[in-house]
Amino acid sequence: MARGNIFVVTAPSGAGKTTLVAALLAADQNVQLSISFTTRAPRSGEVQGKDYHFIDRAEFEAMIAAADLLEHAEVYGNYYGTSRRWIESVIDNGRDILLEIDWQGAQQVKQLFPDSVGIFVLPPSIDALEQRLRNRGLDSDDIIAKRMAAAREEMSHFDEADYVIVNEHIDEAVRDIVAVVRAERLKLPTQRVRHGALLTSLKG
Repeated sequence: MARGNIFVVTAPSGAGKTTLVAALLAADQNVQLSISFTTRAPRSGEVQGKDYHFIDRAEFEAMIAAADLLEHAEVYGNYYGTSRRWIESVIDNGRDILLEIDWQGAQQVKQLFPDSVGIFVLPPSIDALEQRLRNRGLDSDDIIAKRMAAAREEMSHFDEADYVIVNEHIDEAVRDIVAVVRAERLKLPTQRVRHGALLTSLKG
């Protein structure tokens, strides 16, 4: 059995990452979304094991000490991280894993899994990104300014990814991310495992 792939999707807030990921998961049943662990309290409507694995700080720090985290970070006083043991179990069973994490987390994943596939989602322009944030109607001008500063920092790391998708038209961007997943499965080393007898016979 060929091992599954690890797809790491990174994007600034407002680039449409959540919509793209949801569309990919709906289109391809062999891609499984990684559920992060966090020490923050659940928000209204969030479900344990679906949105996050909610644990306390002592449990999280025990996972750090045991080297059980693929990547982790502390954000506004709360820990967030991905279980390495769980990821390895899933890909060993031939399923693909998708992680939605920031560029720092993506770097950590790449160090441990050099074959992981980085996908960076960008807006069509800086102005378009700011307009999307304003159209949400959720944040003050100060918060939007902070989000834009963070977005610029995030987007400066686009060249660390293997693929870049510019999300100008959502339907086209969905086709792009589905195509990336399919293309990775068709690479020769993977096909040698899945269709070894056929490929060996062709060289006879």
